[in-house]
Amino acid sequence: MDLGICAASHVGDIRYIERAEELGFSHAWLADSQMIWSDCYAALALAAKATSTIQIGTGVAVTGTRPAPVTAASIGTINALAPGRTFLGVGTGNTAMRMMNKSPQQIAAFESYLKTLRPLIRGEEAFLEDGTPIRHLMPELGFVDYSTPINLYVSGFGPRSLGLAGRYGDGAVLALPPAPSILEYNWQAIEAGTEDSKFSRDSFYTTALTTISILDEGEAIDSPRIRAECGAYAMATLHYAYDQWRQFGQDSAALFADIWDDYRATVESVPAERIHQRIHAGHNCWVLPEEERFITANLIQTTCMVGTADDLAERLNAYSAAGLNQVMILPAWEPRYEVLERIGRDLIPRLK
Repeated sequence: MDLGICAASHVGDIRYIERAEELGFSHAWLADSQMIWSDCYAALALAAKATSTIQIGTGVAVTGTRPAPVTAASIGTINALAPGRTFLGVGTGNTAMRMMNKSPQQIAAFESYLKTLRPLIRGEEAFLEDGTPIRHLMPELGFVDYSTPINLYVSGFGPRSLGLAGRYGDGAVLALPPAPSILEYNWQAIEAGTEDSKFSRDSFYTTALTTISILDEGEAIDSPRIRAECGAYAMATLHYAYDQWRQFGQDSAALFADIWDDYRATVESVPAERIHQRIHAGHNCWVLPEEERFITANLIQTTCMVGTADDLAERLNAYSAAGLNQVMILPAWEPRYEVLERIGRDLIPRLK
């Protein structure tokens, strides 16, 4: 089992990526949300020059905000700086698009995007939707590097997007299932989409996003420290659930029954034309004071991985045995270094 980090892209905090490399984290996924953080490719360029072994890439690049040729040129530029350790994660934009009050890209458009993107990042000619042929004209001059492979990881939470991951990707970015046995449903969806009769689970790389906190002996799951480390990620999950309800009618009231009505009332207290900004305030970095009451033991347990080091190692190794290659963590902003140090010291050595 690999452990990676997902980082809020920040051009002034590249030291965080360096420290992750020093502690033995395998990947650094730099998030792509234009209206929240720094440009992910600018941060990746800095990270490429500051590190030497950690895999670096987008976590994940948003297909609705950049045409496929632009994404291909951007990641090809990073690969020229860090050949052999650059990857490209792509997704439809659950946060970045909604921050602009837009819906994530639809599945048909996502597939068209991937169909154009995949050959481009391999230095091949591709075709735009109108049939126009396109390729990078001067890769041999060092502007980009497509000669060194760039692994493509496709984000998928439902069967159709997971099928696209199987068809176009070298791996998939998943929602962490509540139990390792549920990974089999993900694998079945991935395999249903692949058109390669030689597809092998062994060569297809899977990763899932969560955050992890290690409990001290006798510590409660909703202690002040755990709330500080996990609260931002837990709230971001609630943000996502609200967006799914607001835009697609997916009802999460049962999952968050103890806080759902109160949370809805809090979010909906702002003018309708600014609700998309209110939902994501503090997104994956900190918890707004008026939202602290929603960080319950149930919300933490439902959305994050919390336990003793031995318990967490056992759970992660079970996920690994079920076919999950990596878990990436996204701790809250202020305690992120403390979380990194604790996991590097107490958890990574226990993983198989």
